[in-house]
Amino acid sequence: MNASKLDHIDKEILNLLQKQARMPLKEIAEKVFLSSPAVSARIDRLMKEGYIDSFQAHLNPIALGYHIKAFINLEVEPIQKKEFYPFIESIPNVIECNCVTGNYAMLISVLFKSTADLDIFINQLQRFGKTKTQIVFSTSVKHRGVVIDE
Repeated sequence: MNASKLDHIDKEILNLLQKQARMPLKEIAEKVFLSSPAVSARIDRLMKEGYIDSFQAHLNPIALGYHIKAFINLEVEPIQKKEFYPFIESIPNVIECNCVTGNYAMLISVLFKSTADLDIFINQLQRFGKTKTQIVFSTSVKHRGVVIDE
């Protein structure tokens, strides 16, 4: 994958899809001055080449009863990763897990319906190492797309 291989139309299609993944092909085609079949072919190519991972709906966790969002820092020794990765993959409340630099090896983003549920999960995590948890009070900048330079 090389972003410099993308022309201005590819970049505009990616920007449009990032803002509204369900935008009709016809509407995208009008905005980029191509036919719908040409846009469809470009989207298929962008997916095949790995520029588009997937199409997803962003759900409102609060509306679904998940009132607790937290970031958990976890110390994990490299030797534990073989056991840790399958464990963390199996937890549906984990919405993201990143291996990071610094004092903690992992940064885990989670959603839970209650602090009691979060506490149970943290106790399970502590078999891998020390944790540090931050509960989110509010979000001033919601998840947004990748900046695509023109």
